[in-house]
Amino acid sequence: MQFSFRPRGARQLALAAGALSLASFLASCNKGGGDFDKTKSGIEYKIFKNVGGKYERREVANGEDPTYKDRLGKFMTAYLYYRTGKDSVLEDTRKKFAGTAVPMPMMEVKRKGMPDEAFALLQPGDSAVFRFNADSLFKPQGRPVPGFLKKSGNVIVINVKTDKLITAQEEQALEQTLQQKMMAEQQKQMQAYAETQNKKDEVTLQDYLKKNNLTNAKKTPGGVYYIITQPGTGPVAKPGQLVSVQYRGTLLDGKEFDSSAKSMGGKPFEYPLGRGQVIPGWDEGVALLNQGAKATLLIPSSLAYGERGSGAAIPPNSPLRFDVELVGIKDAPAAPAGPAQ
Repeated sequence: MQFSFRPRGARQLALAAGALSLASFLASCNKGGGDFDKTKSGIEYKIFKNVGGKYERREVANGEDPTYKDRLGKFMTAYLYYRTGKDSVLEDTRKKFAGTAVPMPMMEVKRKGMPDEAFALLQPGDSAVFRFNADSLFKPQGRPVPGFLKKSGNVIVINVKTDKLITAQEEQALEQTLQQKMMAEQQKQMQAYAETQNKKDEVTLQDYLKKNNLTNAKKTPGGVYYIITQPGTGPVAKPGQLVSVQYRGTLLDGKEFDSSAKSMGGKPFEYPLGRGQVIPGWDEGVALLNQGAKATLLIPSSLAYGERGSGAAIPPNSPLRFDVELVGIKDAPAAPAGPAQ
């Protein structure tokens, strides 16, 4: 199970959020709404309809909506909000997709007790809150309930504000919009992270340069510091050419995490320059060297392994040091010719 809405992926696990303010909607669910109703499979629910701008409880006889058959094969757009039993937010699709309602497939309910069954109770314009025992969602998939959910009451709460029914063709167009908005939001978050982290890394790298008396360091426009420790005599590599590099990578505390001596058995590492097959700091730094040159590269974390780090060896947000030697440059092999026309 994943607590994230992805177009054409785990939609049945998407969360609900109202088109009105979340605070107003949640207050409506908990004020004057009475106890939760329950389906035969154990899903607790409250469903509301908007009457003159106010939410009124809509009863669903026996936990089944006989009009659902008319919605099969279509998609219901909705705002989705997912939280734990203690109100910790797991996801809010309104924020993730810049206020765009996401599509939920209206399909035959084959698994009782799952979100599919809950969403089948909804009609366009409804607002609802559903409560699931976490075991009922995870155990059918053979997965244990995460510890944080157990500590939060072993409950998953889904709030839903539905919008309208759309056709499969309309859903495809909406998917493209959602993908674009999700990518834009990710880029925005990455840029914000980089700007904040780069300021921290700059202080760290400046301090490192001073402590190690590296007064001859130069800085690229992208933020990589480099020190030429041995000038080369050969050409400078062009983007797309294959470069061969001997290297040793360390954290700023001197701990080695990788080297060509260990990983390549002493042979140089070969890759196409400027094609994104290495961390950005490498592409930027090695492009400054000519064949035979040795250099030290000090790379901010945003041009290395970022906020995720790399395994146990490289912690998140780690600026790195690489001592490199550009030992060879050659043209990449020509692409094979296509079939004769």
